[in-house]
Amino acid sequence: MNFSWSDFGLSIGYTLGMVVISTLFAYLIGLPLGILLNVTSKNGLKPNKVVNTIFGVIVNLLRSIPCIILVVICMPWTRAWFGTGIGEWYTILIPLVMATFAFVARMVETSLQEVPAGEVEAIKSLGASSFQIITRVLLPEARSSLIAGFVVTLVNVIGYTSFAYNIGAGGLISDLYRYYTYHTGAFNDGTYLLDWVFWVMVIAIVALVQIVQEAGMFIARKIDKRKKVS
Repeated sequence: MNFSWSDFGLSIGYTLGMVVISTLFAYLIGLPLGILLNVTSKNGLKPNKVVNTIFGVIVNLLRSIPCIILVVICMPWTRAWFGTGIGEWYTILIPLVMATFAFVARMVETSLQEVPAGEVEAIKSLGASSFQIITRVLLPEARSSLIAGFVVTLVNVIGYTSFAYNIGAGGLISDLYRYYTYHTGAFNDGTYLLDWVFWVMVIAIVALVQIVQEAGMFIARKIDKRKKVS
């Protein structure tokens, strides 16, 4: 595997595709699930121990399974959906979603718990429905925390893409490891530290993480300031 800038660009594109698509679907599942966990909790709008326990156990179970195990578990679904379980960047998407949505659910639940109970009670006393409280109080008041959680999720997913290596799905981290393990043997003697290709890939990964973190936290701080001013 010889380094080429076109392949490097593809690796970045694959990584971005993995992260964006899997995070989107993880939030489509995890956001409502996190709201449900908050609403049905002991101090929630609609306490329901049975529902909360069932979904809580599911979330905890998924969070406790290592991503590499989820890759294996999801292999039949991946084959059914995409026609192949390995070798393409999108074959890691289902495992990434499975590994992420439970994490998102807990992040959302925690963020909503930070909303002062007094604000919820105030609008509740005016006769607002549970849906109105969720959409007009809980989510807006927790938006800064939710954005911070979104940033943490993105960074985690970038890390999870390293498991794409195990199924030949590509991406920056996967290609970095594959390049040096199978084609240069440099990981055995440490000479990779002297190779400029290694540092180009490392800098690209670090830059991607930093851009995500700084952009997300900047937005979160801006929202927080507007919240304090109002």
